[in-house]
Amino acid sequence: MNSPLTPSLLGVFAHPDDESLLAGGVLAQHHAAGARTSVVTATWAPESRRAPELADALAVLGAGLPRLLGYGDARNPEAAPGQPRLIDAPLDEAIGRLVAHIRDFRPDIIVTHDAVGQLPGHPDHVRTHQITLLAAEAAGLAHLYPEEGMPWQPSALYTATHPESGVGLLRPLLERVGKSVLTVPDEYVTTRVDVTPWVDVKWRAVLSHRGEVARERPLPGILARLPEADRIRIIQTEYFTRLTPGPAKGDPARLTI
Repeated sequence: MNSPLTPSLLGVFAHPDDESLLAGGVLAQHHAAGARTSVVTATWAPESRRAPELADALAVLGAGLPRLLGYGDARNPEAAPGQPRLIDAPLDEAIGRLVAHIRDFRPDIIVTHDAVGQLPGHPDHVRTHQITLLAAEAAGLAHLYPEEGMPWQPSALYTATHPESGVGLLRPLLERVGKSVLTVPDEYVTTRVDVTPWVDVKWRAVLSHRGEVARERPLPGILARLPEADRIRIIQTEYFTRLTPGPAKGDPARLTI
């Protein structure tokens, strides 16, 4: 049963590790408060090398078993051989797959990527954002995707984001490895969550993505090579914009319905 004060939470992210990096703190926070939590991952197949790492990360966060849409990664052909890349998949098909998970889990809140593609502007992040916005509305309409279950309308949709003032140490670290750093104006952020009480859980979830930690260019690998104090400064605050369907003020310190 959900805590009456803490809403259930469904994360919808593009790749394994996005859930831990962008919303690992709030997922751990909601789970610790007794709320149901789960994560849908748009790319990488269940039989891929990253699926077991995702399962380990979700276990750390208390977010259940992986829910994989099974599409290919725009930049990695080994993600889902024989399947279309997420960015090439028919939009209606991708929305329907996500609607099925929304109706099955019945979340109070959905969290996904922001419109600019989450710092590096990855095309999978942008596409996941677009699909999630459409699916969140479609899930509540009985005449859309009737084969995917009974209608369910989430109460709120948040996008995980990064304001210009919140990038801090990340900018030089990402630019050093040739990544873009796309932010939103500070006033576009409606919610800043201090996840310091759950930062150890969040970091253990990130470390579960062992393949990314072992590499130098992905963010888990970059963070793993930092002094602990710098790493904590980077991951101890999570930023969100509430969309309903535009920015709307809620509680500035936590995700609410």
